[in-house]
Amino acid sequence: MRTDGVRFSIVKHAAWAPGLETPQQWQAWAQADLPVAPIAAGGEPGVRMMAPLLRRRAGQLGKMALEVAYTCLGEQRDIPLVFCSRHGEVARAVELLSALVQGEPLSPTAFGMAVHNASAGLFSIARADTAQQVAMAAGAASVEAAVIEACALLADGAAQVLLVVADCPLPAPFEAFEDCLEQPHAFAWLLQAGDIPGAAFGLSWRARGSADAPPQADAMPGSLAVQRFMLGGGGTLEHAANRQCWRWSRHA
Repeated sequence: MRTDGVRFSIVKHAAWAPGLETPQQWQAWAQADLPVAPIAAGGEPGVRMMAPLLRRRAGQLGKMALEVAYTCLGEQRDIPLVFCSRHGEVARAVELLSALVQGEPLSPTAFGMAVHNASAGLFSIARADTAQQVAMAAGAASVEAAVIEACALLADGAAQVLLVVADCPLPAPFEAFEDCLEQPHAFAWLLQAGDIPGAAFGLSWRARGSADAPPQADAMPGSLAVQRFMLGGGGTLEHAANRQCWRWSRHA
């Protein structure tokens, strides 16, 4: 089965990862020859636009997501948000489960920040913004599912939609289940319907066939590969995930 897919334009974008904090650093990373050196774990952004009382609740994943959301959206309000993370705050969940095993009381704050929409909710509270929010996880195809959701919101009448993607490596004991070279990263795209010259992209998909290359354990996460494609000059990118072959395309 094939589909014509979705089309959209990225009118503004931002990204953050340890050691990749400026647009120039991200551009150099995107233009480097493959294989690109993995992004090292450690470090987190300052999220200076958020009040310290709220900022302290977020961990590394949340702070990365918040940093790019603030940078990309600025003072704009009433923009629907699609937050996407394959693994979410799984490190916090492990901490909570470990506390349960040891018979320790659970922290309500830690529990509240472990849910999948925690970062999106914190962003809404800090900005007193009641715009629609969706938090998504769809395995290795999480970023593709999130883009489809964002395009559905655009088709439903939203003028723009903010897409925020953030992920971190899995903690023990789940790290043995990683199916790619997980790396900490976050990026935000401000999406708009229609083709804007130099900023228009498409996403289509079809069922995976036996000839499609299987995912590689030493490959970068699909979301990070998509960000590299967006920043680079390539015309297309194919990503096999969740029984689908996803095709990203750049349009003039």
